[in-house]
Amino acid sequence: MTNRRTFIKSAAGLGASFSLFANFKARAQERPAPRRPLILCSRGEEWAEKVLRPGWDVLEAGGDILDAVEKSAQVTELDPEDQSVGYGGLPNENGVVQLDASFMDGRTHNCGSVGALENIKTPSSVARLVMERTDHVHLVGEGARQFARAHGFKEENLLTDQSRKMWLRWKENLSDKDDWLPPQDGNYDLDKRPTGTINILALDNTGDLAGCTTTSGLFGKLPGRIGDSPIIGAGLYVDNEVGAAGATGRGEEILRTCGSFFVVEQMRAGKSPREACEALCQRIVKINGGADKVDFNDKIVAINKNGEAGCAAIRGRRDKPPQAAIITAAGIEIIEGSYLIET
Repeated sequence: MTNRRTFIKSAAGLGASFSLFANFKARAQERPAPRRPLILCSRGEEWAEKVLRPGWDVLEAGGDILDAVEKSAQVTELDPEDQSVGYGGLPNENGVVQLDASFMDGRTHNCGSVGALENIKTPSSVARLVMERTDHVHLVGEGARQFARAHGFKEENLLTDQSRKMWLRWKENLSDKDDWLPPQDGNYDLDKRPTGTINILALDNTGDLAGCTTTSGLFGKLPGRIGDSPIIGAGLYVDNEVGAAGATGRGEEILRTCGSFFVVEQMRAGKSPREACEALCQRIVKINGGADKVDFNDKIVAINKNGEAGCAAIRGRRDKPPQAAIITAAGIEIIEGSYLIET
């Protein structure tokens, strides 16, 4: 894995204005022994056990890698307390929850995705069916909803009371020149912030790879906006010869850099997963004109064929570096990554 000194050196050409830090809990520079099988999720300790364990149970029982990935992805989709994925996701500017997801099988390069899907709690499962039961890759909007219904998915209102209040607070405080008024005491009975898109990447005991990315997208987005999450090569890419990568954060930046494909190709060229994720962060900042022009964040996670895992982000703090979590036969491990800009 890359240490702090290596990352600073590799990013030096991007401008002196960077605050460059990497993993402050330095690890040994030797490449770790291969770990197989494993599942990675793009979140840290708070979600690691509940997201990773269901998928791991599938792999441990000899189940298919696609079933394992789907099982882990569904955890956040079905959790109303998570306001960024599936049920309870944060809505668009009209107060409607529209979900995006992608699924990819590294064994065949088959892939499927849905965008702007309404009323279905588990878009990851619909994306998998697009991959397996159609000769298409992307279905969006009303077409995606009709496809889900044809396969027996139940339509439900995805807007929980908490998500509705989040939207209402945003709507009522957006302008002091419209007709929306906040409560006099300013109290919306809210104390929890949304967490973010989730990536699930997996490697099984035969060396096969698969992945999924699922999200409710950008809060307050224009109706019909589709980010990077359902776009193969942007929010997700899996290549059985090399590895897998997924992205969270500002999707428009991942889209215009073909982010996950870029990361996989960096691994193909010999970089470790973490180094490959760092390379994408550097590229995004460079094409935006430097660190002083970047007011957003992206985080990238990756695993390779050898069972190594890594992550990196554009922005971070000394006390809160980017994290991902993996589960292997040895248990759950929190992976700390690097970042370019101190916040």
